[in-house]
Amino acid sequence: MATAPKTRPQGRSAAAKPKRSATPPRSAPKARTTVEASITLSSKNYSSWSLRGWLIARLAGLDFEEVMVSPDDADARKEILLLSPSILVPCLTHGGIKVWDTLAIGEYLNEVKPDAGLLPADMAARAHCRAICGEMHSGFSSLRSALPMNLKGDFPGYKVWAKAEGDIERITTIWRDCISKYGGPFLFGDKPCIADAMYAPVTTRFLTYHVTVDRVSSAYCKQILAMPEMKEWIAAAKLEHEDIEELDMEF
Repeated sequence: MATAPKTRPQGRSAAAKPKRSATPPRSAPKARTTVEASITLSSKNYSSWSLRGWLIARLAGLDFEEVMVSPDDADARKEILLLSPSILVPCLTHGGIKVWDTLAIGEYLNEVKPDAGLLPADMAARAHCRAICGEMHSGFSSLRSALPMNLKGDFPGYKVWAKAEGDIERITTIWRDCISKYGGPFLFGDKPCIADAMYAPVTTRFLTYHVTVDRVSSAYCKQILAMPEMKEWIAAAKLEHEDIEELDMEF
């Protein structure tokens, strides 16, 4: 006797096969950005030469990465404590070329970034700029010793040594002369240049130690400290954890 074919129960539909979700198109790998250069720096809180080199590179519009040397490094510590110069900081590496010493970095970047305006276009102004940069590079040792850079510090009522007062007077004379001659608000006109980078750490020292200066010099300090690059550097300096006891004491 033949058996009747089995039929599906009424009211129940065959289970639908789950639909596969469409595989999202694979995005193309992101192109790796190559950094144009690197600059070796020490403490952002204490190292004025690191600030100068970094600021010159930023004013040049150079794309670079920072390579930080610990303040515990023997050579870096000597540079911060003014015991000896260091070829470690700041040191610029660009296209296989290594340049150390802040003024050498500035001159090099003026060659590779000629449109950045790191030096004045006028020959006489350019010579003047180099002269006052050289004066900062090789002089003002009393100011450096008496008022070491310390962006996290705040020392109201600080007693400034007599020799340092002579350095302060000379620096503010330079500022007044440049602003009078070139119109300000920066040392050589309406745009910051190498000279402003060289004197920028001095403006932080005047703030840290509450040094009273004339009206023109005070306005110049405010102009430099208001620069976005300076605000960036100072903010990073205040996040540093390393402290150097010799530079945090009141003496």
